[in-house]
Amino acid sequence: MPATQLRFLKLLNPRQKSNLSVQMMRIGLVMTLCFALLALLAPLFQAWGWMQSPTELLSNPVHAPPSWEHWFGTTRQGYDVFSRTVYGSQAALQVVCLATTLSLVIGVPLGLASGYLGGKIDRVLIFLMDTLYTLPGLLLSLTLAFVVGRGIFNAAVALSIAYVPQYYRVVRNHTISVKTELFIEAAQAMGASTWRVLSRYLFLNVIQSVPVLFTLNAADAILILGGLGFLGLGLPEQTPEWGNDLRQALEALPTGIWWTAFFPGLTMTLMVVGLSLLGEGLNEFVNPKLRQRR
Repeated sequence: MPATQLRFLKLLNPRQKSNLSVQMMRIGLVMTLCFALLALLAPLFQAWGWMQSPTELLSNPVHAPPSWEHWFGTTRQGYDVFSRTVYGSQAALQVVCLATTLSLVIGVPLGLASGYLGGKIDRVLIFLMDTLYTLPGLLLSLTLAFVVGRGIFNAAVALSIAYVPQYYRVVRNHTISVKTELFIEAAQAMGASTWRVLSRYLFLNVIQSVPVLFTLNAADAILILGGLGFLGLGLPEQTPEWGNDLRQALEALPTGIWWTAFFPGLTMTLMVVGLSLLGEGLNEFVNPKLRQRR
């Protein structure tokens, strides 16, 4: 087993004495896995009768408080808040995973090519990425969501554009520092092609910080997706989504109907906190200098 995998398994061992960052990573990993399991098992819970359909409204009382029958209460439309909250995690994970994967697939190859080849390609890409990077992520995602419309894939595309420059900048900077190493020069002297150098020698050496960026971007994407849903530009109305539920819950909040806003907001916060803790712990795992200093 590679040394990095052994070190990672050693960090996850609860009996292993560790610092605060590793402990936070364990907590974040548990929280993230819990949300992933809820999202995956939600259809089974509904099939077994443990949870109502998130689109079922006519058979439920309106604005019923939390009870044994409706754990998180019901909304003004009669939706079961618990089922919509659980299915909201499923929609959030689908959009966020797709968005961060798209940005990774686009940003990493561009960063590798730009850092290794340099020249005009590097200058053009730097100009384009810096232009995108200066725009606020929410504003850019909001504009694209308005153009492409609603939908899981459309929302993922709108979110991914804001994260491509981050992957590009991280990978490009690492590529510039690694390409001057002796093993790269040896591969070039032996006649290795550009594709072979990029895929075999550079990729694994510059990809180390990407998992950290992936988790942190995922946490940020959940907040932006919630903002889009709150503004009515996220997922379709029939799709359970936390931001849209919060927007509809604000009308009843002044009258004392707190549960329609509390539980979706709390769930969104916990998922963001879990991903953030996981990213902070991974930062120490992939950064040897930071680990040695601590």
